[in-house]
Amino acid sequence: MRKLLLAAALAALLPCTGRAQTAADLMKGTQDTSNVLNYGMSYDLQRFSPLKQIDRQTVKRLVPVWNYSYDDNKSEESQPLIYQGVLYVTTNGATMALDAKTGQQLWKTKIDYPPETPRIVCCGIISRGLALYEGKIFRTTLDANVVALDAKTGKELWRSHAIDFKNGYSMTVAPLVADGVVITGISGAEYGIRGFIDGWDPDTGKHLWRTYTVAGPDDPNGKTWPGDTYLHGGGSTWITGSFDPDLHTVYWGTGNTGSWNPTTHPGDNLYTCSVLALDPKTGKIKWHFQFSPNDPYDYDSVAEMVLATLDIGGKPTKVLMDANRNGFFYVLDRTDGKLITANQYIDKLTWAKGIDPESGRPIPTEITDNVRKGQAQEVWPGAMGGKNWSPVSFNPETKLVYANTLNFGMHYKPTTPQFRAGLTYWGADIDWVWPNGPRGYLKAIDPMTGKAKWEQPSDIPRFAGVLSTAGGLVFTGKLTGEFEAFDADTGAKLWQFKTGSGIEGQPVTWQQDGVQYIAVSSGIGGVYALFSGDERLSAVPAGGSLWVFALQ
Repeated sequence: MRKLLLAAALAALLPCTGRAQTAADLMKGTQDTSNVLNYGMSYDLQRFSPLKQIDRQTVKRLVPVWNYSYDDNKSEESQPLIYQGVLYVTTNGATMALDAKTGQQLWKTKIDYPPETPRIVCCGIISRGLALYEGKIFRTTLDANVVALDAKTGKELWRSHAIDFKNGYSMTVAPLVADGVVITGISGAEYGIRGFIDGWDPDTGKHLWRTYTVAGPDDPNGKTWPGDTYLHGGGSTWITGSFDPDLHTVYWGTGNTGSWNPTTHPGDNLYTCSVLALDPKTGKIKWHFQFSPNDPYDYDSVAEMVLATLDIGGKPTKVLMDANRNGFFYVLDRTDGKLITANQYIDKLTWAKGIDPESGRPIPTEITDNVRKGQAQEVWPGAMGGKNWSPVSFNPETKLVYANTLNFGMHYKPTTPQFRAGLTYWGADIDWVWPNGPRGYLKAIDPMTGKAKWEQPSDIPRFAGVLSTAGGLVFTGKLTGEFEAFDADTGAKLWQFKTGSGIEGQPVTWQQDGVQYIAVSSGIGGVYALFSGDERLSAVPAGGSLWVFALQ
């Protein structure tokens, strides 16, 4: 009875919104500055806000107004959502609703996991966020479930099981609601899974469709996998896609092959390391573009596919932009997937000479030719890529993409893996090749050339998301804990605040009662912290929390 009374009391604290967060609400994106209803802040994943109360002059007065402990010591990469004064956020083990002005917890719903779950997750025990739609919260779990919660109370409304996690599958992705369908991806390419994207009914959790990202015998592109190698072909989908409501098309990136040894599965290996243009109602593939055929290097292409309108040859053109892990920045026509341009955006790249402008295929160097003969080589960039998971921001005013890029290579030696369900299926031995200098840069990139207008080096690379604003600012964070603000035009650092752990989260901003707020999660534990061996991070304590800032 006490639990029921508490739930009723907490529900009374929340706004009475009825069937909130409609499809029309979601399409407003950042035009609605009082709410943040989308992963990436809008369907286009630009992570740009028109708010400018916090600007180049006022940012020096930015101070924390509250901090909330997640009671969790794992990597915190979740992006908060805000609706009518309530902030919703996830960790791997819980979903929370907080008063957005004060940080007061309104409810918290925990997840109970089987004891064997954590060992299945490759690169950090993580949740990247949630979706809001018609009064419900949608999230995924590490043991491969999709869950709907009541946004007012946190009560579980339905739970749908995607697949058996014991075979190496997991879910860290924030769902996407597009054309009334909840869409989710999957993790586990390093365990030899066969990747997919799913569609779910938001009211009931009924499974509507599944699109495999590794083409099988029933697919015209199944011939790009020899024999039954497609069954363990990888193709994870652990970053949320973008959506063009006018074209009724979702754009979702796909991950690396299983295994990394290209000689074990010769061919293009569609649809790994690609972007898929999907019908959200059916999951049907409208078109695809593959960035790295027969990928040996873990250059997966799951990261954000940013949508914008650019002037191409004097004509406003709907484009898709991708700072690919393989080191090339791509601009595609998103109506048909045709390549517009692709240029190197990192300092050192040795695996390919460039991208063929007609076919869109990489032009391999002798290094990659030797790797495909089974030889050990030094390769740049390394397996973490020219940019890893950390989301970029596109500012439509400056026409620049702000990205946290990486600057290190690897020694790569192919091995012959043996598939065993639930165990890693790497297919290569690697160790890192570090530069004499910074291991990463925050760059302001011209998407049409790949050239940087400015760059801010960091000895320990940044792995946080990026936010840009009409106030002329770029926000991101460091693994050593600093939340930072830079001048969008010059790259000059204007402000920073030291949080209690490393920042790997995704900053967002909104306006409430005339005040602009900025929120970001702090909490170290992702792929670089796990696999780099960087001893400088030993002094950075674990411990997740949410920081919210406003002007003093």
